[in-house]
Amino acid sequence: MTAAYVRSVNVGRPKPVPWGDLKRSAIDKRPVRGPVRAQRLGLVGDEVADLRHHGGVDQAVYAYAREDLDWWAEQLGRELRDGQFGENLTVVGLDVTGAVIGERWRIGSAELEVADPRIPCSVFQGYLGEPKWVKRFTQQGRPGAYLRVTEEGELTAGDRIEVVHRPDHDVRLGEVFRALTGDRDLVPKLLLAPELPEQARDYARKILASSPWREQASG
Repeated sequence: MTAAYVRSVNVGRPKPVPWGDLKRSAIDKRPVRGPVRAQRLGLVGDEVADLRHHGGVDQAVYAYAREDLDWWAEQLGRELRDGQFGENLTVVGLDVTGAVIGERWRIGSAELEVADPRIPCSVFQGYLGEPKWVKRFTQQGRPGAYLRVTEEGELTAGDRIEVVHRPDHDVRLGEVFRALTGDRDLVPKLLLAPELPEQARDYARKILASSPWREQASG
């Protein structure tokens, strides 16, 4: 079995765009050569335009599997380059959707932790130029992973990815994505993963406290 590795490290800076409320986005990520430092709030040389909805400690780095990009390329009938989905790390040989929330990846001298799935937005749809993209992306459940930087360090294209820690709650990234995008049967699992951002756990508490859930539980 081929070891998992980083195929491409991608960064971007905000540019004017016609989509979304802010009309600026750094979704256009491009591969860079040489080592890049991963810091608490992201990769050096990478920026976030919409700090209200993106970025921060829980969304410091975004990883997407090259295998999923290839699958989408076949579905869409077009080439998708590394960084096309706005990912910082294009990875190979790693089941990103099946990653456990809170599992940690050693890449170069940095360590990153799986925190949350990416939820698609209108800017993503506009940038890709595919009609009904938000709906299609959501239905397929290949969200990619937002990562925290638990140990700052340098990483580069070609670095091996080693899973150095995996929590035993077994709450998977794909399950969290489905729970956050409408599958209420999976909502209780959100409370089993303490590594999830508090916003996701608050969402679960609100859903579970709603009247229909209480009636179902008591019935």
